[in-house]
Amino acid sequence: MTRGSVSAVVVTLNEEERLRACLESLTWADELVVVDAESSDKTGQIAREFTDRVWVRPWPGFAAQKNFALEQATSDWILSVDADEEVSPELREEIRAVLGRPGEGADGYRVPRRNIFWGRWVRHGGLYPDWQLRFFRRGRGRFVDQAVHESVEVTGTVGRLGAPLVHRSYRGVADFLARADRYSTLAAEAWIRSGRPARLSDLVWRPLGRFLGMYVARAGFLDGWRGFLLASLYAYYVFIRSAKVWERARD
Repeated sequence: MTRGSVSAVVVTLNEEERLRACLESLTWADELVVVDAESSDKTGQIAREFTDRVWVRPWPGFAAQKNFALEQATSDWILSVDADEEVSPELREEIRAVLGRPGEGADGYRVPRRNIFWGRWVRHGGLYPDWQLRFFRRGRGRFVDQAVHESVEVTGTVGRLGAPLVHRSYRGVADFLARADRYSTLAAEAWIRSGRPARLSDLVWRPLGRFLGMYVARAGFLDGWRGFLLASLYAYYVFIRSAKVWERARD
């Protein structure tokens, strides 16, 4: 029986610090496709050390860029990985097992994502298993835009794999705050478009609910100071999103 093939696809923008580890975790793939959004650092140079299938094009948004990357892939299966993520050896072997059973199994698979903050895996606070749909048959999956992050829609059945994708997320508090500002603006605009009400009380109760939900209800306190800091930062994100919603509703 012929083994299935897999194309790993990565989109990049100024990721010279983290890209090498990502691509090193993908060297086993049959094909590696990188689409770079005109990076000003050494991202493109690093990508070409691993593959000659590198495209450079302006940034049209996450979903559009990732769908362009899918269109360049030629293998039976797609594995979509972000530049700040790495495929664990265990996940590699689990994917190989799926490839060894062509014609069987699901059309797409969710994988658990292991989020690393300040050098350590954060297991609680609702941050694990953080299921991500990243592995699917070519032609069966497509990225669609959401308010903040894109998502994958798969035509057919979706299963789960057990081994983790490693996510080395925010570089620090400053990085989190910068992204929170961008993402909260997008989320606030989507909130207003949906016609949902804007209440001044949301500036108090929604952030408090997020903090208590992460730190207490989902046992974020078991992650020590990391759990406390993350619950506080996510509560701050909810606060500024709610503040922007309220501000726009008054305009």
